This record gives sequence, structure tokens and C-alpha cells, in this order.
Amino acid sequence: MAPNSDHPGEQVADEPIKLLAVRDTPLSVDEVFRAVGDDAAGGIALFVGTVRNHDGGADVDALGYSCHPTAEAEMRRIAEEVVAEYPVRALAAVHRVGDLRVGDLAVVVAVACPHRGEAFEACRKLIDDLKHEVPIWKHQRFSDGTDEWVGA
Repeated sequence: MAPNSDHPGEQVADEPIKLLAVRDTPLSVDEVFRAVGDDAAGGIALFVGTVRNHDGGADVDALGYSCHPTAEAEMRRIAEEVVAEYPVRALAAVHRVGDLRVGDLAVVVAVACPHRGEAFEACRKLIDDLKHEVPIWKHQRFSDGTDEWVGA
């Protein structure tokens, strides 16, 4: 059965942005996944960014994220752009700030759309644009005692 573009389930939901936050507490994949639950969504794409133990050939011990006070407003602007481009049923994004260790969740985003291809594309745009445009900066501390700011 071919998708019916006139069906309400194929359209952007009335209020698709369900959760946007910058937090200094541990993130929950379950919370983000629950936030984008929608009976009209045939696909949910979820991305989880974690703190890895290396970067640019150097061993990373830990890192800290800090943000500008406008970070959540910028997240909303980007979410609204994703909603304008794709038939989003539900969208959620949370980013951690503060000191994190290797393995900690740094960012969790999810997008629910009527079909899987749209969900993948919308989720990719959401995380890529958040990473490049939201004023959140990463301060990496390496095992050799050096450090580096990323995105500042």
C-alpha cells in the first residue's frame, strides 16, 4: 500500500518538539526514546554520542562540556528547521554539560517520522547541525597531561 500524503499521520505533528535540554546530570536513552513515541511513526532514529577514550591519536582521560546561555534556544532553532524539512512526528535532544568520563553519554537525539528513511535523514541533520551550530564547547584532558578545547 502506497503512503497517502493526505493522511494526518504522514504530516508533521502539531507539536513535534517533545524534549530539548542542556543538562548537568546524566542523560537517559530511555527518556529520549519515550519522548518520541508516536503511533503514526513507522521509524524512530536515535543517536547516542558517548565520550571516547581517544581523539586525534591521543588518549583521552576525561572531558568537560560548557555552553553559552543561548545553547537551548539554538537547539530549538535547529529542531524547528528539521521539523520544517521533514515530516517529523516527534523530536527530542538532550546534551550534557559538566565533567564527563570515558563512556558517559554526551548527547542523545531521536526523531520519529512516518517512514524509516525520513527518520534517519532527520536524525542525521539534527545531530550534525547541533554539533556544528549550538554553542557547546568540549575541553578534553589527555593522559599525557595536555588538554585541548574543541569548538571554542
